[in-house]
Amino acid sequence: MKHLFPLCAVALLVSACNGDTKDNAQVSQANSSVLANSTTQLVTFDEQRFRQDIKVLSSDEFEGRAPTTKGEKLTLDYLTKQFTDMGLTGANQGSFLQAVPMVTYTPSEQQTITLADLPMQYRKDIVLSSRHANEQITIDKAPLVFVGYGINAPESQWNDYSGIDMTGKIAVILVNDPGFANPEGTKFNGLAMTYYGRWSYKFEEASRQGALGAIIIHDTKPASYPWSVVENSWTGPQQDLVLNTDEANNRIQVEGWMTLDAAKQLFTKSGFSLPTLMERAADEPVNVELAQTASIKFANKAEYADSYNVVATLKGTSQADEQLLFTAHWDHIGKDETKEGDQIYNGALDNASGTAGIMEIARQFAAQAKQGKGLKRSLTFVATTGEEQGLLGSRFYAANPIYPLDKTVAVFNLDSTNVYGKTKDYTIVGKGQSELENYLADAAKLQNREVKSERNPASGGFFRSDHFSFAKYGVPAVFAGGGSEPPDDATAVYKAEMEKTMKGCYHNVCDHYHESWDLSGALQDLQVYYQAAESLGNNQDWPGYLAGSEFNSLRPAK
Repeated sequence: MKHLFPLCAVALLVSACNGDTKDNAQVSQANSSVLANSTTQLVTFDEQRFRQDIKVLSSDEFEGRAPTTKGEKLTLDYLTKQFTDMGLTGANQGSFLQAVPMVTYTPSEQQTITLADLPMQYRKDIVLSSRHANEQITIDKAPLVFVGYGINAPESQWNDYSGIDMTGKIAVILVNDPGFANPEGTKFNGLAMTYYGRWSYKFEEASRQGALGAIIIHDTKPASYPWSVVENSWTGPQQDLVLNTDEANNRIQVEGWMTLDAAKQLFTKSGFSLPTLMERAADEPVNVELAQTASIKFANKAEYADSYNVVATLKGTSQADEQLLFTAHWDHIGKDETKEGDQIYNGALDNASGTAGIMEIARQFAAQAKQGKGLKRSLTFVATTGEEQGLLGSRFYAANPIYPLDKTVAVFNLDSTNVYGKTKDYTIVGKGQSELENYLADAAKLQNREVKSERNPASGGFFRSDHFSFAKYGVPAVFAGGGSEPPDDATAVYKAEMEKTMKGCYHNVCDHYHESWDLSGALQDLQVYYQAAESLGNNQDWPGYLAGSEFNSLRPAK
């Protein structure tokens, strides 16, 4: 999952890319104008068709589009038909489907959990799950250890696990990274979250340290989302890629989250002040044995089934072996039958809208190709599965690419489009990563839009959606779009009202399609994406990561 991106805080975010005929050295210059000599033409997107795709994919019939469910089957059929009708071809030896082996872990709702002899109520105080195929999870009096932010970063001379043996112990970990609490510090990246702040890293590192389990302390500001998002996302069936034997054996037995209030009770019972330890953890690596234990017991079920990425290609002309990828995750959270009233997480904004976006872009390129105006490079559209469960589909594609990654020029990720009207600005998430940002900026300038970084870099948006799976392999990948500045008073009034309507709907059952959505901002962004991709698709540029990016060594800017 985006785990967990606050959709309603900002008019959200899609991405794209562009280029021109300049060489990479010129492109990397701050004042470059990559589209200045481009022959890129404006196209007209079909708002009603775009709107209809969102409406269909987020309808109750699709039951929230959870992987390996009836909703997946309906989604796959719908996407396959749409791409077929466009004239695109299935990328997987003629098939539009790429199987993604998954396992679904379902923890029991009846869990017995005590920390420091304090009973913890499932969902209210804590959520736990296990990514192991054990029918019963039983942990008896496992020692609890506070490990600060749970980070081992040799390049920053930072190791919260220094000098401690975590075997048989459960790590208690702060959310985000030290830069959030200490933005003036010299390590990490200030308020902009690094990958060390992500929940996925913290569980991975606890596993590498040999811990028995890991529990992250939820705190709304550094997490950038409320407890309700954790509760909705981390209860019920949890999906993952099928791990090899070594990976499975080395993974922590239990993982989850606890509320800040519950954590304060735990630390007080242990004789410590959590706020005091939080201050210390922001300044230096820290680990403290709490002299308390955890006892945990719940039933667990593991079920194995393939889910599928949908992969459709529009073949290029003279440089067909070089790929530009558009990604958008088709999945959402599904249906929770334990809820009273509305049980379906329709996921209209997240991410029926992004999936509809890549389809509309594909239709425009396909129409141009039918008129003999196809791109030199190939375009491939990847509707991924399992993003909400940890970028599963994109992780699988990046590790098992249908087209070689060294022939993949760039990845443009669409994850929730702008339903709040047009904007005067244009947001690039994680601004400062790659040369693709120059292409995006120039495309946005053609709309007289000012490029800015995201308003809440502490949310770690760059690490929270499918583009990140490709960035880890060095493929330039971007996540951008939308903005926060309405162009006029009428749009500002509409935006304020719609933000009220959508408040609290991220990863919640109220993420419905609305007929009243103003999709002009989304179409404005689709135009940027189209122009950018058309330019890059007709030149020979190979954008790279900028100096200072953690991915620079994998594919450096020239």
